[in-house]
Amino acid sequence: MTTSIQQLPTIAAIASPIGQGGVGIIRLSGKDAYRIGCLMTRRSDLIPRMAHFGGFYGQEGVIDEGVVIYFKAPHSFTGEDVVELQGHGGMVLQNMLLARVFELGARQAAAGEFSYRAFENDKIDLVQAEAISDAISATSVAQATSAIRSLTGEFSQKINELLDRLVHLRLYVEASIDFPEEEDVDFLSDGIIENKLTEILSGIDRILATAKQGQLLRDGVHVVLAGKPNAGKSSLLNRLSGTERAIVTEIAGTTRDTLEETLILNGLTVHLTDTAGLRKTDDHVEKIGIKRAFDAIHQADVLMMVYDVTTETDPLALADQLFCEGVTEGVGDIIRQKLILVANKSDLLTSKPVLQVSCETKSAPKLVYVSCETGEGLDELIEILTQKVGFHPPENSLIARTRHLDALNRAKGYAIEAYEQLTIYHAGELVAESLRQSQQALGEITGQMSADELLGKIFSSFCIGK
Repeated sequence: MTTSIQQLPTIAAIASPIGQGGVGIIRLSGKDAYRIGCLMTRRSDLIPRMAHFGGFYGQEGVIDEGVVIYFKAPHSFTGEDVVELQGHGGMVLQNMLLARVFELGARQAAAGEFSYRAFENDKIDLVQAEAISDAISATSVAQATSAIRSLTGEFSQKINELLDRLVHLRLYVEASIDFPEEEDVDFLSDGIIENKLTEILSGIDRILATAKQGQLLRDGVHVVLAGKPNAGKSSLLNRLSGTERAIVTEIAGTTRDTLEETLILNGLTVHLTDTAGLRKTDDHVEKIGIKRAFDAIHQADVLMMVYDVTTETDPLALADQLFCEGVTEGVGDIIRQKLILVANKSDLLTSKPVLQVSCETKSAPKLVYVSCETGEGLDELIEILTQKVGFHPPENSLIARTRHLDALNRAKGYAIEAYEQLTIYHAGELVAESLRQSQQALGEITGQMSADELLGKIFSSFCIGK
């Protein structure tokens, strides 16, 4: 990252949502932003952070009128000179203003380029940059709140505190290696490094626990409804979504393709997929639907097998028959691990039988009795789902991404290696190297140590005006 602001060529973009609205915003950033702002408004001066009302001019007169605000470097989002033209929200007017801005020397901003310049100028770190995107795309209050917490730097602060501890420990270890004659005791066995490593590992575990909840909050969980025809899969989808999303009839094989719906259940984002009923058939179209059902089953985080409890007496045998016959043992084990048994039509039962589990079964899946007709058991089903994926976000949860979890897990692995090199092999140089790798993995989270390819992937997912 740079330590001083370098004004780059000016970029511009529409920063408000596409479509009609009360206000439309054109954002400029770069070395010519102030000059272009003055030319657009025909003003000789723009006072920083003051709203100036007036016309926005083209070569042939007024294009629009509104408010212009100038943010002087380095006191702006990007760290560069920034100008915002806030006019009316019609797309024709906004495009006319943008075209005039381009005539005056700006160029079209790439996706995420404003945020990338803010990152390059040390206005935000990588976690905060990602949080901007997450806040914009949030689909629940919990997601939005957690994203803003990350945007304000809470997640970054936790990572940076851990990095400081790793750096100090590395300095101690490497100084002890380079200047052994200055030490009165054997640093490998004095207990200081071991205690500090234990504290670092505990710190990584605490952040990992928070990050796992944050990742579930952001990405949600993929749940697939599967089972025999007419078991009630589509009815369950409709019940959970609160709408008649899927067609439900008494005709077996009504659902021919996968049907996807995204829901918020107890704060958890659930990407729910309804599938074709699994059975042997000669119908070519139905065969295609069943193949797609199996594709979805293998990709699911959680598999809910919906079955008619009035006709099926052994749901475990049915699950093996539907999902595990003809697959390798490893694949079958994975399917069983993500299985929840959903006994539909429980309103027709006089008593609910207990799930019979054989001694060979390592861990029995959860069984939930529901009625898609009355809604009975749906709350329990949602509770079991959240328990299965380990979703219980605290009030101070922070949005996290898969890459954050990967980096944290690698940092933990290297820290464990350092601990083993210290306590088992007493190899000081290897302790120092493992600590360096752990520090590097953590640094990737905030962007202190990031490859250009990673940065490109992250910022290219942003909208143009950010």
